[in-house]
Amino acid sequence: MKILLIEDESKTAQTIRAFLAECNIETDFAADGHKGKLLALQHSYDVIISDVVMPALNGIDLCRELRAAGIRTPILMLSALGQPDDKVLGLNAGADDYLGKPFDLKELLARLQALARRAGQAAPQSHKLAFADLELNTLTLEAWRAGVKIALTPREFALLEYLVRNHGRVVPKTEILERVWNIDVEINTNVIEVYVNYIRNKVDKGFAQKLIHTHFGVGYIISQENR
Repeated sequence: MKILLIEDESKTAQTIRAFLAECNIETDFAADGHKGKLLALQHSYDVIISDVVMPALNGIDLCRELRAAGIRTPILMLSALGQPDDKVLGLNAGADDYLGKPFDLKELLARLQALARRAGQAAPQSHKLAFADLELNTLTLEAWRAGVKIALTPREFALLEYLVRNHGRVVPKTEILERVWNIDVEINTNVIEVYVNYIRNKVDKGFAQKLIHTHFGVGYIISQENR
């Protein structure tokens, strides 16, 4: 699932982004309605999450403008305005669901999944990935190597999934930071090395054929070729 989050409250945005990352959900972020509208027009998303009260372009007007532009992506509105009239206003503007603040993150996830299913954007079996004798289920966050189940943390699974989705090419550490850790600034990449070692010990240990390889000075690659 790929989500667009439009939220001007930085603390709320950080909390939601961190939670969705742990759930292995890719998230683009905009801190205001104008930037959010631009992203929604340029990219394809499974669900758009938008705050209602924002400067310049509020969530209600944003929703109207996206619908007028032909964007049919499900929209979930977030707001501390919890009166029935506020909800009706959002739904009449074209929103598909409305969640009042504060909210439980698990409820947010359930609503996102329901909206994505309702829109029919999740293709059957699309949650299953495979490379060589390695299998992943992105819904249950389970993995198997040669039919043997591998115990992975959500972060380990997210890293392994990203490498599998990009098998056959070297994935730079900077790209991993941005796409798996949702960090687009330069920090110490030792954390990636640590997690690669974690999944390498779980995925490759005991197997003659190693799947996870290091491209020194650049990043990592999933491949059946010995390197």
